[in-house]
Amino acid sequence: MAKRRAIEISAAVAEAAKLADVDVVAAYPITPQTHIVETLANFIADGEMDAEYINVESEHSAMSACVGASAAGARVLTSTNSQGLALMHEILYIASACRLPIVMPVVNRAMSAPINIWCDHQDSMGERDTGWIQFYVETGQEAFDTTLQAFKIAEDSDVLTPVMICLDGFILSHLIEPIMILEKKEVGQFLDSVYKPVNVLHPNKPISIGLLGMPDYYFELRRQQVDALEKAKKVIAKVDKEYEELFGRRYSFFESYKIDDADVVLMTIGSMTGTARVAIDKLREEGKKVGLLKLRVFRPEPYSEIYDVIKNIKVLAVVDRNLEPGAFGGVVFGEVRSAFYNREKKPQIMNFIVGLGGRDITVDNFLEMADTALRVVETGKMEKIIEYIGLRE
Repeated sequence: MAKRRAIEISAAVAEAAKLADVDVVAAYPITPQTHIVETLANFIADGEMDAEYINVESEHSAMSACVGASAAGARVLTSTNSQGLALMHEILYIASACRLPIVMPVVNRAMSAPINIWCDHQDSMGERDTGWIQFYVETGQEAFDTTLQAFKIAEDSDVLTPVMICLDGFILSHLIEPIMILEKKEVGQFLDSVYKPVNVLHPNKPISIGLLGMPDYYFELRRQQVDALEKAKKVIAKVDKEYEELFGRRYSFFESYKIDDADVVLMTIGSMTGTARVAIDKLREEGKKVGLLKLRVFRPEPYSEIYDVIKNIKVLAVVDRNLEPGAFGGVVFGEVRSAFYNREKKPQIMNFIVGLGGRDITVDNFLEMADTALRVVETGKMEKIIEYIGLRE
């Protein structure tokens, strides 16, 4: 039976990889993700995992090694963030286009310059077009559970797409939480034992993977990735339901909180959601009709599913922990606004940008956002579509 353990969340993610019988780990250390691969290296060195740990000279090499190992039929995991994720950029496209089910926790960290080791979402959001599935988790339990789900989703024959599990650096990665850690037998039951790839690189049966794509073929191959991510929606829902049936926890594409009668809904992503819930409870005690929607799945896009939940509210306030210089607002805001553009019935949509470079996101910040959105409801006027919260003048 599963046991609740007080454990650092990075170590819990490593435990999930061990329980999943990962065959190959190739990684390069970078703060604040290092504890994940450091823990895995210790598991392998101590004989607790029957896996190969590949020491590499950079994150570019780490993802390249993962591509080779996955193409040869191994279950593969790596981890990175920030500049390391950016250094992987060109190989991320190769991993997804070659339909390799690599799993990668991304411990979110701000992008340089200036150098900053604390959390925001600019690193993983910057890789949104690389063809990877992206999850954003709120808690350590969700990080552990999503890591296990990621293998089953990525390896599904209708999907065969790599997965990022994005967890906030330091806020989650270095936090100790009580987490239900499953037993090996339970995980084996969920994952249906070991990964069984269809096409693999093997000297006894030579094949080619990822060679030259002439104009006659390239377009169709890229379109297949779109189809795979669309099919991934059904697989994500199916896997999540199976996980609930076995272990009693379910996450879905998003989570709603007190939105049935809400005039205003705050849309959050990642660890800030717990703080937002406290603010929502306080606002409800004051009789203010404010709710919360936590976005968990960012790729494939979940906005059609979200629309049915929020179409009757008056104001949707999208809270972004990222900055998109030269664009109009944050990444999630831009996508939500675009997705709802042609809808006949839709809320007014505004954007709050918060927490860059690890700046605290407080209950008072969320109260300020809610009050601003409620004024829009009262007056019918939106003075500013985009606001920066917690920014010094």
